[in-house]
Amino acid sequence: MYKPIKFICWVMIGILFFSMSGLPSLARDVNVPKFPLSEPQQQQPTEPKQPVITSPTAPGLSNPQEFEGFVDKIINEEISKSHVPGVAISVVKDGKLFFAKGYGYANVEKNIPVIIDKTLFRVASISKLFTATAAMQLYEQEKLDLDADINKYLTSFQLENPFPEPAKVAQLMTHTDGTTKRRIGLAARTAAQMKPLGDYLSKYMPPVVWQPGKLYSYSSHSTALLGYLVEKVSGISFVEYIDKNILQPLQMGRSTFLQPPPPPLADDLAMGYQYQNGQFKAVPYLYLNIAPAASMSTTATDMANFMIAHLQYGRYNNSRILEEDTVRLMHKQHFTHHPKLPGTGYSFRERLENNIRVIGHLGSLRGYSSSLTLMPEQNIGIFIATNSFSGVAGKFLTQFLDRYFPVTNKSTPVKPIALTEEQLNRLTGTYRDLEYPRDTFAKVTAPFKHINIKKGENGTLTISTPSLFFLGHTPKHTLVPVEPLLFKRVEDDAFTAFGEDSRGNIAFVFNPLWSKIGAYERISWYETIWLQLGIVSFCAIVFLSACIVGLIRPLIRRLRGKSFIGEQKFSSAWLVAGIVGTLNLLFLIGLPLSLWLIGVWKLVYGVPGIVVALLCLPLITTVLALVLAVFTGLAWVNHTWSFIKRLHYSLITLAGLIFIPLLAYWNLLGFQF
Repeated sequence: MYKPIKFICWVMIGILFFSMSGLPSLARDVNVPKFPLSEPQQQQPTEPKQPVITSPTAPGLSNPQEFEGFVDKIINEEISKSHVPGVAISVVKDGKLFFAKGYGYANVEKNIPVIIDKTLFRVASISKLFTATAAMQLYEQEKLDLDADINKYLTSFQLENPFPEPAKVAQLMTHTDGTTKRRIGLAARTAAQMKPLGDYLSKYMPPVVWQPGKLYSYSSHSTALLGYLVEKVSGISFVEYIDKNILQPLQMGRSTFLQPPPPPLADDLAMGYQYQNGQFKAVPYLYLNIAPAASMSTTATDMANFMIAHLQYGRYNNSRILEEDTVRLMHKQHFTHHPKLPGTGYSFRERLENNIRVIGHLGSLRGYSSSLTLMPEQNIGIFIATNSFSGVAGKFLTQFLDRYFPVTNKSTPVKPIALTEEQLNRLTGTYRDLEYPRDTFAKVTAPFKHINIKKGENGTLTISTPSLFFLGHTPKHTLVPVEPLLFKRVEDDAFTAFGEDSRGNIAFVFNPLWSKIGAYERISWYETIWLQLGIVSFCAIVFLSACIVGLIRPLIRRLRGKSFIGEQKFSSAWLVAGIVGTLNLLFLIGLPLSLWLIGVWKLVYGVPGIVVALLCLPLITTVLALVLAVFTGLAWVNHTWSFIKRLHYSLITLAGLIFIPLLAYWNLLGFQF
């Protein structure tokens, strides 16, 4: 009997955690006025066009035909191997469009090809670069103080901040304002259902949970709030501001933050796809509730103009969108966890590849992925967009840099140091990525961002992820100490650093896996995935036994014509135990099952009614668990049942009481969404 029960419980637990891991990492949008994009262009300051200074680019990146052959090989191979329907790529060099080409299909069903200067792609988080550019324009005009408290500009609501240090405007662009992600309710099914930006943020803006300025924690809501400040300061809608002050001056006539794009642009928007069961499946259009963070649609050639403007320090042809010093300020590193690690400028994130500093941003949205990369010293920009979620951009950039910018002068090897066992033990433990939703029940996705750091051989540390649901794609790294809190990754020569809290305890690890900026927090023993699953499995097995003994067996006896009370001299107590066990089992099974049947990703539209109903069950069982405690005490005092029955009932009570803080920890007690 026990093996089937254990199996059922593990399956149930697995469904709960694994299904929630499918929550998409999305962004949001604004309720936008539909003004005509053909509106006359706002007059911009002009200046005589200065000659572009040719950069010391790599040998070979001067022949577009040769480069086309290089691109064709990589992109066509990825389209076939990675099942990507369509790709658009544009490359700028020395202030001009160097290369642009479309591959595959914008619409698979209609056999519409990707046309490089016509097909629009949703670029998701690359939108953040435009929002930051808009904020810096207002900074130039002395209308937006980057060092001011964000709440200074908010009138209808305030950013919740329990720390004495204010969250500053500039920190919204470096993702160091102390807020975290949010995933539930990011989108609407129709344009009419989208919420105005201010209304949305007043209700759903995540609170500050880290001391501002101390840690990098990527959040699209930070950029959404920055876009709202653009609205407040400029006095016009965010979408209108971007169009008049960035898109029109840069001659980006086929770009928009409107959702959906207005006619005739809507007809040329690439359909987003997922590859499932051997075929491309179109995904529904997401009307995002936070426009400044992710709602832009554009073409590869339009994005080339934006890249040129930033590489030419604010100038495109005879238009200037920013002053040179302002662009340099945007591109400059403003935050890093350690001098040896990549950091971030104002929305432009750093990477160090082949000893070259590159800045840019990635974008991912259901059905789309994109990448924008600037190499300021080489005066080169690369934009890639696809109409599916893929890793094409990353693979292309690696091969591009290896071919055209190979490492010729390797840096002097860093000499390892020897750490004592005590020093190494101080660093080991389980760490969790800071970037997870903390204030909703989507927190259940957090275990999928765990890493384990253990001692390796010869005084090293090793990084791995928990095996459970991570089999098949477990990244592993070996860390060699070069300073007491700084290590070099053997696999890619990048650095990983550890951080201490105010008491000198190891609390963080920075950049343990990837080349981009990131932070992981050390978690307590009770937060580890295996302990959490152990508690859930214990509770589930006990709840099942309570259901059988307290409800199912008495019901069977009654159906057979026997007394409902039967052997139980305290039947009401066992009835309560049966109800608690049954309702908790119903919740454990029903929540993941309903989300799986509905589609977990649809939580971006909000929480379905069935899920709300299921969330009522723990509230009922929490009250009944207190009743169980009373019955347990009476049973032991009065010796009502045999010792075995009293012990069994005590276990049911214990499981019911343990279940309460477990649910509270995962934001499943109440309606936290």
